[in-house]
Amino acid sequence: MSGTEFEALRQQIQHAVAAQGFTRLVGARLQSLEPGQCLVEVDARPELLQHYGYFHGGVSAYLIDNASAIAAATIAPGVSRPVTSEFKVNFLAPTKGAKLSCHARVVKSGRTLVIVAADIHAQTDDHNTHVATALATVFMT
Repeated sequence: MSGTEFEALRQQIQHAVAAQGFTRLVGARLQSLEPGQCLVEVDARPELLQHYGYFHGGVSAYLIDNASAIAAATIAPGVSRPVTSEFKVNFLAPTKGAKLSCHARVVKSGRTLVIVAADIHAQTDDHNTHVATALATVFMT
């Protein structure tokens, strides 16, 4: 894919992500987008935290789900509907911080299935803690 083709795809993906109601509800941002990978972030706010003050596991699951599909979309021009088929997540540490970020990267792509690895980090002013890692399968419809 040429640089010009990827720029057109980048704009399509950015528009699709911005149009997602749940993404707006959570307040997530697509921070970077490259062929085969992306970074999605969300800031802490009371509605996203559980009773101990950590990000709710559902926020991590959302980040894995969305970032995996976005990363898969970057390698499939013309395929407009990547859908997460499954993912397995290991929580490694409490998700306490001012921000969560999820870096997703394509591991292997096939004709209809794309395997994506995703890592979540909780960030404070002076710490960046790896809090979860996941492996996802994205179905390219």
